[in-house]
Amino acid sequence: MSEWIAEALEAVSRGEALAMATVVGAQGSTPREIGARMLIWPDRFTGTIGGGSLERQALDQARRLLAQDARRHALQDYPLGPMLGQCCGGRVRLLVERIDGDSRRWLAEAERARQARTPFRLQADIESSHLRRSVQPAAGEDPADNSPRTPIPEVRRLSELMRPARPRLAIFGAGHVGQAVARAFAPLPFDLAWLASREDLRPEAGGTHAEILGEDELEACIEAAPAGTLFAIFTHSHDLDYRLTRAVLARGDFRYLGLIGSRTKRVRFENRLKADGFTEADLARLTCPIGIPGLPGKAPAVIAVALAAELLQLTRDPAA
Repeated sequence: MSEWIAEALEAVSRGEALAMATVVGAQGSTPREIGARMLIWPDRFTGTIGGGSLERQALDQARRLLAQDARRHALQDYPLGPMLGQCCGGRVRLLVERIDGDSRRWLAEAERARQARTPFRLQADIESSHLRRSVQPAAGEDPADNSPRTPIPEVRRLSELMRPARPRLAIFGAGHVGQAVARAFAPLPFDLAWLASREDLRPEAGGTHAEILGEDELEACIEAAPAGTLFAIFTHSHDLDYRLTRAVLARGDFRYLGLIGSRTKRVRFENRLKADGFTEADLARLTCPIGIPGLPGKAPAVIAVALAAELLQLTRDPAA
C-alpha cells in the first residue's frame, strides 16, 4: 500500500522528523514481503513489518537514528532464526532512513504519481555514507538487486516498483457461485481473499484455492480487514450470511457490501438487522441482489460477471 507517502509528506510539511523502516530484501520464509514498511516517530509508529523481534529491532534502530544527526540511514541484514529467534527462519534486509524537510521534494513527487495512479520506481542511490532518494519512471528493467544475497558493501542502489494500490476484495463462500466469482476475479485488478466455512464442491478456480475457516474465524477476518475493503457474501447458509453481513455493517468503514439473494431475502435480512439496532442509513449501504442489473439469467457465471462489472465500475475512480 502507498498511503504512507501522503502520511510522511504531511508530517514533514508540519516540520516533523520521522524515520522509515522498509523491508528491501527477503530470502526464505519471512513475516512480511518486500515493500512492507513502518513510519516511526520518537513516541509512536504506523504500519508493520511483521511484528516480533524484527519489528522491535527496527523501532530501536529508527529511534537511535532520530536521536542523532550524523547518519541518515542504515542498511542491515537480519537472519530471523539465529539472530532474532523468530521461527520464520528466513533473512530480511532492512533499510532504516530519516525522513524530514530534506525529503519533501521526492515525497511530493511520489505523491503526485500516486494520486495520478501512475506506476513509478522509488529509488535510493547510496554514495558512501549518503542515501539519495528519487522518483523514476516504471518503464525499463530494474538495475537494482535488493536481495540479501548481495553483500551490503556492494549495494549501490535500491529500487522499488510502486504500483497503484489494488482494491481489497474479500469473498465468502466456496459453492458454485463462490467458485465462479473467484474464477472471474482472478485476472482482474483486485487483491482477492477467498474465504469459506467448509470445503464444499471443489473450492478452487484458476489455481486459486479458498481458505477454509471456522465461522468465528470468518467473522474475525472481517474485523481484521483493512478499511475500504469490498465484501461479497454467498455462503451455503443464510444464518452465516446474516452473521457476516451484520459484522461488515457493524464496522462501517467498508467500501462495498454485497449479499447474494432475492429482494425477499433482503427484506428478511433488513427486518433482522433493524431488530439488531441498525439504521436505515446502514441498510442503504447493503447491496442485495448483487451485480449490475439487467443481465439475464441466474447461473453462477452470470452472477460472477454481473458482480465483476459492478465492482469494476465502483473502483475505476480512485475517489469513488
